[in-house]
Amino acid sequence: MSSQSQINVVLGSQWGDEGKGKIVDVLSGKADVVCRCQGGSNAGHTVIVEEKEFKFQLIPSGIINESVTVIIGNGVVLHVPTLMKEIENNTMKGILGMKERMKISDRTHLVFDQHQQIDGFLENLRNKSSLGTTKRGIGPAYATKALRNSIRVSDLVGDFEKFTNLFKELSAYHQRLFHDLEINIESEIQKYKEYAEILKPMVVDTIPLIYEEIKKGSNILVEGANATMLDIDFGTYPYVTSSNCGIGGAITGLGIPAKAINNVYGVVKAYTTRVGGGVLPSELFDETGVLLQTIGNEVGTNTGRTRRCGWLDLVVVKYTHMINGYTALALTKIDVLDTLKEIKIAIGYKLNGVLLPSFPANLSILEKVEVVYATLPGWNESLKDIRKFEDLPENARKYIKFIEDYVNVPVKWVSVGKSRDATIEVF
Repeated sequence: MSSQSQINVVLGSQWGDEGKGKIVDVLSGKADVVCRCQGGSNAGHTVIVEEKEFKFQLIPSGIINESVTVIIGNGVVLHVPTLMKEIENNTMKGILGMKERMKISDRTHLVFDQHQQIDGFLENLRNKSSLGTTKRGIGPAYATKALRNSIRVSDLVGDFEKFTNLFKELSAYHQRLFHDLEINIESEIQKYKEYAEILKPMVVDTIPLIYEEIKKGSNILVEGANATMLDIDFGTYPYVTSSNCGIGGAITGLGIPAKAINNVYGVVKAYTTRVGGGVLPSELFDETGVLLQTIGNEVGTNTGRTRRCGWLDLVVVKYTHMINGYTALALTKIDVLDTLKEIKIAIGYKLNGVLLPSFPANLSILEKVEVVYATLPGWNESLKDIRKFEDLPENARKYIKFIEDYVNVPVKWVSVGKSRDATIEVF
């Protein structure tokens, strides 16, 4: 492998919605290849370029850069109708050559409409213990994959008669489990026959493709979906997604060797948000929480649901750093804090007066913890037009320094607004 090759991985360090799409967009200007490694259409990335807003669910947001090849990896679960709509919508907004520049792993597993119905059934069965899923079929699709009766992209673009038989078998299996499941099998098969022809030119074995890109020294950017606190293993289980959203998902979701990864960038929102159920230790239920929601426009890209807001929780960020090994951080939406006189940062959890060593697995413990806060002075001025780190107000720089010192990771980028250019590169 070439020593000149560069693989950089961008991961969410909290519960998602940190602004990874914008950081990927900034980095993709130097990338040859941008890859998506896990998750499905439950992930939403919004990128604003020259006041034009682009929204992505499945396609790596790096596709905005028209010199970039994008890869949808084997770790993704792919809902083809959503992909088709996404290609159409972003082509209409001016992104050129999307189909020609997109490569889809033939090992990628498919999400069908029946998975989405099942997602809804399961969520309804949970009643008061609802997980707050997006109902996009992600959990049922990964469950099908683990049960080994899933259907992959290679099946769809290969022998279509075999695909037809597999689809009928999967449908029959699901209908035995869920009696209210409605599937128009013949209509679905016809629809996927048309999809197969559209997808064929895009489907490749991405393992040797990425390997060759590494050998020739390409700059490869990996775009994580969701965030580490939603990781199936390391997140606030069961209020998580169904894939590995940390560094492990980048390796298994693309088939890249760990030693080939150069940098892991953790994206940190300057406060904390999450959508759906689950514990949020630093959550604010007062006017400050409403202010963060309002100024930050905290509405999910994918679901339209209002995000819950809280103070920045560095217990969370340090915990996800232990898992992912961040080489640098990207701090986003710091401008949302502009009007606050003082700002709190969560720096510890206590249970019965005893400081916990890290973020606990047990939700019963999390529900009882007392959050320990540090209080810093605000800067009371707008950051939106600042483009150099040294021009930031002293208290904003102190806020950033506090984060760096606590997590022991440098902040490489500071985002002070929605647009691509509203990004300060610190080093």
